[in-house]
Amino acid sequence: MKNSPEAKKLHVVMYHYIRDLAHSRYPGIKGLDLPLFREQIGFLKQMFRIVTMEEVILAARGKYDLPEDALILTFDDGYIDHYTYAMPVLEENNVQGAFFIPGKTFTEHRLLDVNKIHYILASAAPQKLLSALFERMDYYRGNEFDFPDNKELWAQYGVRAGRFDTADVLFIKYILQMVLPEKLRNRISSDLFKMYVGVPEELLAYELYMTEEQIRAMKRHGMHIGIHGYDHYWLGNLPEAKMEADIDQELAVMDEWIDRNAWVMNYPYGNYNDQVIAYIKNRGCCLGFTTEVRTAVLDRDDPFKLPRLDCNDFPPKSTNYKGM
Repeated sequence: MKNSPEAKKLHVVMYHYIRDLAHSRYPGIKGLDLPLFREQIGFLKQMFRIVTMEEVILAARGKYDLPEDALILTFDDGYIDHYTYAMPVLEENNVQGAFFIPGKTFTEHRLLDVNKIHYILASAAPQKLLSALFERMDYYRGNEFDFPDNKELWAQYGVRAGRFDTADVLFIKYILQMVLPEKLRNRISSDLFKMYVGVPEELLAYELYMTEEQIRAMKRHGMHIGIHGYDHYWLGNLPEAKMEADIDQELAVMDEWIDRNAWVMNYPYGNYNDQVIAYIKNRGCCLGFTTEVRTAVLDRDDPFKLPRLDCNDFPPKSTNYKGM
């Protein structure tokens, strides 16, 4: 086993929303339907060896040999879906999940910008949203905020589609997640949320995220709890002092559930830079997960830049994982 190349490979599966989509308030949200999640866990358990994060940490340190076809399950953003729907299925199958939770979700009960955008996109057609976004940008440009005109921004950010998003959707995400000034992003996201989602942000925040008590229960039930930034920022795009403050705030509120000398980072949006990695190393981080799409190879990959595959890359959604 030690000399087998397969023993060094690690499939890391990434999940976000998991719910009974047809009977949920927002069936248009991009998530994995609960019956498909249950079917997928059965497939993964049959075809791979699902390992724990503790085993991956030891393997990355050269102190443990992972089995061939090793696979780990990661869940982003601290959704109540993970407590209500994912954890029972994991327990039924006697496997661990690793859950990465932004501290703002349970300490302030405020919607993350990324989730405002998800729910806006689930509530209106992309072309309709794009028109409304351009209108709001025109309204704010030149008053309090200075940023390029719409055509220039479209030429830079609207010309390509993503793996799972059209060019229109990807443009909306980029503009509202990273391109515009933070204060303006928050303002326009809230404007569009009021226009198309139509519920108070605070109400949805209480419905969407896990509570502290639920996180404690997950930890008691053997799930791994990891770090995902406090405010779900693009950490690699922040000024260094703000990046460090966000990570420090996250570590403080997550202290109850992590090992301060060996915690795991999951970069929001997969975004990081050398300064981020240097800082988290100094603060006790031992692994970092990105959104680069391929299978990890532990004796080749930087342990702070481990790639992941999306749940849509595995049956019953697809067999994309075979080429990765």
